Amino acid sequence: MNKVKKTGELSERFWEASLEELKKGYIEDPHAGPFGGFICLIDGEVFEKGQIYAEDGSFYEAERYMQMHIRRQHGSMFHYLLTLDKKWTGLTELQSSLVQDFYEGQSDTEIVAKAGGSKSTIRNHRFALREKAKQARVFLAVMELLEEQQQEPSPFIPIHRTATMLDERYAITEQENESLLKQYFPEGLDGPLSEFPRREKRKIVIMRHLMQRFEPGTVYTEKQVNELLEQAYPDYVTLRRYLIEYGYMDRKEDGSEYWVKQ
Repeated sequence: MNKVKKTGELSERFWEASLEELKKGYIEDPHAGPFGGFICLIDGEVFEKGQIYAEDGSFYEAERYMQMHIRRQHGSMFHYLLTLDKKWTGLTELQSSLVQDFYEGQSDTEIVAKAGGSKSTIRNHRFALREKAKQARVFLAVMELLEEQQQEPSPFIPIHRTATMLDERYAITEQENESLLKQYFPEGLDGPLSEFPRREKRKIVIMRHLMQRFEPGTVYTEKQVNELLEQAYPDYVTLRRYLIEYGYMDRKEDGSEYWVKQ
């Protein structure tokens, strides 16, 4: 079986993908390999055109294997998108639960029997969700027309999908990000951190950069995390805590395993 390559900038690709690409879960990229390829929007896996991928005695072309990868690793794009934080979906917990029920083909009678309420309440929720979809389409069209008119890329760095907060502290321009990295990593981006800042915006710049020292999909012990972070700053405990609090990494409750959140 051919090795699968990883690529970075997942968040940027995810947020710039079209509606159809989000539904599929992958994009086609002419630069992903000698003949182009397909990139998973969730974990950044790449499958190159022209390559044949083998599994369980069968052979698949790149796009077909990408579709299999998404089902195998992520279940479905519906489930993945629905389980994003409500700040991204715009859905309440109840609405998310109902959308899941509707997707599974449950009738109003079955939903009422399971969750309570009345059929009329369920019908009202269906209507409200349809109206929400109409509003989302109009808003998306308005924003796309605005971006076309401006013809300029967003000046701000991408916000990671697993961010635990979303406010003005993420309003960081590319120029500001570059300037702060030079200030706090005077010996180079692979070198040590000169000091740990107090301002939240600066902490985000530092955490975002330090995450590049970890490999998505790899499970680390606490000792391994500490060793990597200590290379950047003596107080690795503080760095580790903020990586968890800001949603860059996750861990088991007993701290035995750590991994990059995706």
